[in-house]
Amino acid sequence: MDLDELDRQLLSVLVKDGRVRWSALAEQLGVSPPAIADRVRRLEKGGVITGYTATLNAEQLGLALSAFVIGTLEHARHRQAFLVYIHGHRAIEACHHVIGDGDYLLQIRCRSTAELESILSDEIKALPGIQQTRTTIALSTVKVSTALPVDVSPVDVLPVDI
Repeated sequence: MDLDELDRQLLSVLVKDGRVRWSALAEQLGVSPPAIADRVRRLEKGGVITGYTATLNAEQLGLALSAFVIGTLEHARHRQAFLVYIHGHRAIEACHHVIGDGDYLLQIRCRSTAELESILSDEIKALPGIQQTRTTIALSTVKVSTALPVDVSPVDVLPVDI
């Protein structure tokens, strides 16, 4: 989907405050509220805006432990069962199919090392086809952001010589 400058400005505001009123957004961007509503609907329908959510403080919810787990599958035939497990597990915040060491990088958020041990030993390592896991525990988090850099267009990105 092609985005113009107004789309980019609109997205930049929405990623910072998804609850902004149409009227305030329209005033800030210099267009009418109906024009803003039409733009947002178009961006939603086009899949650029995929949803709206509240950002929660994990530590305040008792989920102070953040771990990153690299999982390696023995064979691709085990992928579907693994992905079904991943999608159904509330403690898994993110799952990335990666290249390099391992096949999948998981971010797990839980209450304690004992809970993490249970997730790893009793669940993940018990899945069919799990060849290996490697776990790293975060001591602290320096930055987390859900705001994508919408001010950069694909044309602005220059190739890098390696």
